[in-house]
Amino acid sequence: MDLSEPQIARYSRHILLPEVGGVGQAKLLNAKVLVVGAGGLGSPVLLYLAAAGVGQIGIIDDDLLDLSNLQRQVLHRMDGIGQPKVDSAVKAIAALNDDVVVTPLQMRLTADNAEQILAPWDIVADGSDNFETRFLLNDVCRKLGKTLVSAAILRFDGQLATFKPGGPCYRCIYPAPPPLGQIPTCSQAGVLGAVAGMLGTMQANEVLKEILGIGEGMSGKLLIVDALTMTFRSVKVRKDPHCPVCGHEQS
Repeated sequence: MDLSEPQIARYSRHILLPEVGGVGQAKLLNAKVLVVGAGGLGSPVLLYLAAAGVGQIGIIDDDLLDLSNLQRQVLHRMDGIGQPKVDSAVKAIAALNDDVVVTPLQMRLTADNAEQILAPWDIVADGSDNFETRFLLNDVCRKLGKTLVSAAILRFDGQLATFKPGGPCYRCIYPAPPPLGQIPTCSQAGVLGAVAGMLGTMQANEVLKEILGIGEGMSGKLLIVDALTMTFRSVKVRKDPHCPVCGHEQS
């Protein structure tokens, strides 16, 4: 696609990068990314994907905006309290970049609707806050052959990984959800707001790299972040031959 003069000006810092250029920017403008959750992780993911010119962005979230969300969910504003988060997100993205077409989905992802919802999108970014959704996303993305960029946060810690067809999946690391109540949620144990920003921004970076096909991806790796000590540890993840989801696949 040919970029318009306003697009050349808007994305000039991308176009200057040899790894991106005009061809790469066109890839971004043609890309379709679904972001699951418009909260602490989804906020920076959505802002940076929209700013980068990702042409079609889907947002699925069934929550209403609460005052307690604003400590870390930087996409939203005070005047959106009580409204659906997806509506607040649409408003914020429209104010940032009118190149972006946003599809708001105010609903919960379930086993009954997940395949239909995920099917149209190129890449899925998991910013969910519960194990049920994370495992569901992994299983359905694997079935549909979708790339899944996943992040998680709690207190001062974060994790980031990319799961691609042919590589290890989420269940190769965590075969099954932990027993209910064993691991606290952010609403129970807390989270430093900036940690959500750190991991969400890195998650957006990985999504953009996957769209552009540049750099070294994170398939087969798990990045573990400790924000209190500001240490980053990358762990190699191998495909589990006994994985209930991908163990039967050929490497």
